Amino acid sequence: MKQHVLEFEKPIVNLKEKITELKSFTQDSEIDLSEEINTLEERLLVLENDIYGNLKPWNRVQMARHPQRPTTLEYIEKLFTNFIEFHGDRNFGDDEAIVSGMAYYKEMPVTVIGHQRGKDTKENIRRNFGMPHPEGYRKALRHMKQAEKFNRPIICFIDTKGAYPGKAAEERGQSEAIARNLMEMAGLTVPIICIVIGEGGSGGALALGVGDHIHMLENSTYSVISPEGAAALLWKDSALAQKAAETMKITSYDLKQLQVIDQIIPEPRGGAHRDLDRQAEYMDEVLENSLSELKDYSPDHLLEKRWEKYKQIGDYQE
Repeated sequence: MKQHVLEFEKPIVNLKEKITELKSFTQDSEIDLSEEINTLEERLLVLENDIYGNLKPWNRVQMARHPQRPTTLEYIEKLFTNFIEFHGDRNFGDDEAIVSGMAYYKEMPVTVIGHQRGKDTKENIRRNFGMPHPEGYRKALRHMKQAEKFNRPIICFIDTKGAYPGKAAEERGQSEAIARNLMEMAGLTVPIICIVIGEGGSGGALALGVGDHIHMLENSTYSVISPEGAAALLWKDSALAQKAAETMKITSYDLKQLQVIDQIIPEPRGGAHRDLDRQAEYMDEVLENSLSELKDYSPDHLLEKRWEKYKQIGDYQE
């Protein structure tokens, strides 16, 4: 698959192409350009550190939306074994924008739920671009309640622009489905770990986001509205999305400082899509630590800690 290049990455790509061109020329001729190549490689390292080490909020929004960014199913394949996907909400139908099922994590049975977007146009249409209908949230809740019944920890992967806002979704109770998930997740007596792996948008993300531990990938975002939506509301111009992203505090670093999330999971240089195996290793370490901490809590202690966590969100000093 051809690598999708973001606008701010183009200087890096151009320099890499120049280095490749010189290496190829050196191989095909008797001219030694090793000194020039070494100089360019040193310059490349400095350039990568400068660009990827100083990403602005809008750059992270672009990274979170990257079309090649790993999805829930890709992480499930890397992190879990014997995953069995369940379908349907036992009410209306199945929503492929949410995947849900049972798996083993290091021989521990767990329930895994996550938003699932497509990697190409055909799959995106089938999965509604990762924007769930109410039956998706009802499917997720059905499996959360099942996990509680059999005392299985719940792991949620969050990656959606938001719940689908269409007429059919509203007719089938979109708002009620999200609200019910928020209420029910707050009272579940098993550990819940939530990881934002891409975009975490609005109530569509929150419906899988009430957990004991909430983690975010370094270049993911989590917000009440998209930067374009905020710009349209604040300044009547969605083209000012970059300005909105700067003020909304939607990056992992902002939300860690505000104590909305518990931990930032680092990404390989250039984003999670550059090295899925390494990204899964980073996530595995955080997931293992969270489960190790939460698994010994009694149900009462778990609920008390969860209540305290959400009570404290929003307290800050300037």
